[in-house]
Amino acid sequence: MVVGCKIENQEMGFQASERLYLGMDFGTSGARYALIDKQGTIHAEGKREYPNYMKEDSLDWALSWKTTLFSLLEDVPVHLRPLVASISLDGTSATTLIIDSKTGEPLAIPYLYNESCPDALPLVKSIAPMNHTVCSGSSTLCKLVSWWNNDDSDKKSTMLLHQADWLLWLLHGQLGVSDYNNALKVGYDPEADSYPDWLLSQPYAQLLPMVKAPGTSIGHLKGDIRTQFGFSEDCIVCTGTTDSIAAFLAARATKPGKAVTSLGSTLAIKLLSTTRIEDARYGVYSHRLDDKWLVGGASNTGGAVLKENFSDEQLEKLSEHINPMEASPLDYYPLKSVGERFPVANPKMEPRLHPRPESDVEYLHGILESIARIEAKAYMLLKDLGATQVDEVFTAGGGAKNDKWTKIRERVLGLPVSRATQTEAAYGAALLALKGCQ
Repeated sequence: MVVGCKIENQEMGFQASERLYLGMDFGTSGARYALIDKQGTIHAEGKREYPNYMKEDSLDWALSWKTTLFSLLEDVPVHLRPLVASISLDGTSATTLIIDSKTGEPLAIPYLYNESCPDALPLVKSIAPMNHTVCSGSSTLCKLVSWWNNDDSDKKSTMLLHQADWLLWLLHGQLGVSDYNNALKVGYDPEADSYPDWLLSQPYAQLLPMVKAPGTSIGHLKGDIRTQFGFSEDCIVCTGTTDSIAAFLAARATKPGKAVTSLGSTLAIKLLSTTRIEDARYGVYSHRLDDKWLVGGASNTGGAVLKENFSDEQLEKLSEHINPMEASPLDYYPLKSVGERFPVANPKMEPRLHPRPESDVEYLHGILESIARIEAKAYMLLKDLGATQVDEVFTAGGGAKNDKWTKIRERVLGLPVSRATQTEAAYGAALLALKGCQ
């Protein structure tokens, strides 16, 4: 889908000062772009699925992403391309490429965001501080260590880049630049703004990229790409971020105390705080956003449990009969399977969805209310851990569409809750491109 400009703009023609900012989101299943002006109005947007390319016996993800990147550039309406002042993009967190530092070509199949390297975990745990973000099998550092220990090639001209870094390199041509959101899971310390000594003393530290703030101008768009697609000579390329941070940026929650709850298959919360919180027991960690911290945690409760019990149609029909001002007496802990991490750290926690009342309306009310209580407990835990107290919640994800649930959550949280106007990560990436121009 490509949404063209508003007719009046096409008729009037843009003033020369009307520059546009291009953001792209490389998510788990496909990529999107959003083209905005400095007021945040969307002028065009579109999406592409990743094509399947095989390399020997596995999917050639790098080629797939690269092809999609240029497809998205081609999808930007031709008459708007000369107006693009800057470009940024996001990628999935901890999606890692080991590349040739001379050619930029991947030397191995990319490690995907959810891939785990348990073989490297004992070694990483032996060098990193206790409970550090890198002490998880799927961290970027575990992927790097695993590759380092299992690859017997000459490692002199190799480099690590995250998915977003590599795709941006294809646009600006300067190898070895990352951002402090993507670099968090390789061990970068965003507070000190440097790699820690325990990491720099390792033999594979030579592979680490230099790190800048997200939305920092790296350089101009490469000449051949400019010419091929008709972008302007002064179009710049900026450092990116991760997909979940770009989605937070899209909601434009810019003051401490503002939060975004994402009600997808799970319940994820992100809160803008003046203080940094890290607690591996609960899987809570903080990303830096300029001079503030984006504190996040994810519960295993959420929409997946609803989908197991109700169809979309049932959810809509039954919700109509719920009185959101009335508290449900049912006390559930809706989980799809055993185990919870946040706001309760208990890997053995059993799902609790009984007793089930005869009325489906009461049952749904009980589940929605119980998830709202878990959300309230989650924000309370962040405050107890030292984060800024939440004062307003924006909602993203499928659950944002359910108005009755929003009203239940407002009552349980005791806070204003509204649906975020923008939730697409591509829109957040476009805001980063705008930031890089200012």
